[in-house]
Amino acid sequence: MKTQASISEPLLTKAEIRLFRSLARKKQRDEHELFVAEGPKVVSELCQYFTAYQIIATNEWQENFRWCSNLKVVSADIMQKCSQMQAPQGVLAVFERPHIDAATQIERTAELLLALDGVQDPGNLGTIIRTADWMGIRTIYASPDTADCFAPKVVQATMGALGRVKIIYADLPTMLPKLSAKGYHICGTFMEGQSLYEATLETPLCIVMGNEGRGIRPDVAACCQKRLTIPRYVPASDGSESLNVAIATAIVCSELKRQQIG
Repeated sequence: MKTQASISEPLLTKAEIRLFRSLARKKQRDEHELFVAEGPKVVSELCQYFTAYQIIATNEWQENFRWCSNLKVVSADIMQKCSQMQAPQGVLAVFERPHIDAATQIERTAELLLALDGVQDPGNLGTIIRTADWMGIRTIYASPDTADCFAPKVVQATMGALGRVKIIYADLPTMLPKLSAKGYHICGTFMEGQSLYEATLETPLCIVMGNEGRGIRPDVAACCQKRLTIPRYVPASDGSESLNVAIATAIVCSELKRQQIG
């Protein structure tokens, strides 16, 4: 009779386990050009868009991924050693990271784009990607110091949206004028500006969202042709100092879509 420890044939090697664990660090993701995702829903979604380098699953979930030639069935103990989570969800996949050359992406292919200037919290970035997917926004430009979209926390927060939304890392003060030359109107979100609900906006449009603490940097702000703000409905002294950037992005995108921009 097989014990749980002998479920997997062949077993993962120690080197493979170390590799899976190491992908929590950006340096290792860059070196190996791989990233990790966990959970049956996220892994199933991302399998449609990325090449699976390796999938591992516990006995409970193996039938769901029998179609994958790179599947290995492992014990719960081995899964725990590979996982970045405190409570692993039974399925973990390592995917090949795609190559995206920013220089080839400056084309007028959509009516609405997002640009992120230094959004550093992985949860915020993951939520923004998921929101963009919901709103039908397929391209996000991000400054180099924006969180890595292939970090485990970001991947998990996107719930599979990462496969449908392209994240292009580029120097925004260089990239935004090139988008403008292609016909895009560049609008930034600021604490002070014209109300989002009163502004007349033209398409195609690129909306710039700023860092969680400092907002949009001056050199990026200089590229914005219009400043927008989400109006505050209570005095500053009686309410929050600012909105979370992921929430602000959802509000802005929702209103723009309501106006049928994009």
